[in-house]
Amino acid sequence: MTRRRFVKGVAAVGTLAAASSLGGCLLSKKEQLNVYNWSDYIGETTIEEFEKEFGCKVNYDNYSSNDELLAKIQSGATGYDVIVPSDYAVQILRKLGLLEPLDMGRITNFNNIGEKFRAPPFDPGPPTEQYKYSIPYQWGTTGIGYNSAKVTDEVKGWAILWNTKYKDKITMLKEMREVIGTTLKFLGYSVNDTNPDHLQEVKAKLLEQKPLVRAYTTDTYMNLLAQGDSWLSQGWSGDVYQVAADNEDVRYVIPEDGTIIWMDNMAILKDAPHKDLAHEFINYILRPEVSAGISNYVWYANPNEASHEFTDPEIINDPSIYPPEAVMARLEFLEELGEYTQQMNQVWTEVLA
Repeated sequence: MTRRRFVKGVAAVGTLAAASSLGGCLLSKKEQLNVYNWSDYIGETTIEEFEKEFGCKVNYDNYSSNDELLAKIQSGATGYDVIVPSDYAVQILRKLGLLEPLDMGRITNFNNIGEKFRAPPFDPGPPTEQYKYSIPYQWGTTGIGYNSAKVTDEVKGWAILWNTKYKDKITMLKEMREVIGTTLKFLGYSVNDTNPDHLQEVKAKLLEQKPLVRAYTTDTYMNLLAQGDSWLSQGWSGDVYQVAADNEDVRYVIPEDGTIIWMDNMAILKDAPHKDLAHEFINYILRPEVSAGISNYVWYANPNEASHEFTDPEIINDPSIYPPEAVMARLEFLEELGEYTQQMNQVWTEVLA
């Protein structure tokens, strides 16, 4: 997912805290940490303040989708320490043996994570054990961003993205699991459905929609929506809210048919060259003020419950960011689907062709 910052209307918190006993005084000033994260998906001062406190240099690279992240890591890219994969991508990397089991004794701020996020289905290991592979970072939903001044129909569910009156004003994410998953939900199936017949229904539905779609994109749809070039966008909650901060006509809806709940997670690669500093970085991000600084910048929901008191109340109190339980019940995490993914890849290739 893009998780990119479009506007900078909200200041980050990210205050510099005193060095811990395992902090900068014990780490070489020449040590580097290599982080691979979604584009503009961190507080405005988070990296700078970490570098100051720990006396190190952070090399910060970006990607725009899980597909891009997985392709790079699986191709043998080395040198990264901390990565931020989404739920199902964690499962894939675990199965491939590419993630380092975390030393939870060094991640003492894990207690700030809310109970319901501590053992998610994609990484269910007990958080007190040393075979936990990921730490929650931010979470959100996949829904519909729309221009309320242009869209005359009520936006309630996914069907609006197949309405022919909005031809050339619709964008879809350029991420296979997101598009196929939400189309499955639209058709009444689980986002993790593995019935080949249902997949053919998805293919037919997406080919029906294709002439209406202006672009499949994860990194330009916010600009298109902001500028009025698109009026309806499949998108991620925080991204749309960032557009809405500058355009009062833009709204975000969680489709009533249900959708995807996703969670991005910090993980350390098996061949990471700086594992000690990587643990320090993760523990630092979990400080309440630091974690809140990220949420205040990107406008996504935060699994770090201790951060909520430092988070903008407008974020905390918005039901489209923190949905009520009745809505949460209609949300699903994407799961790793093994060899069936090859069939999905074939359908996705045909849709984009």
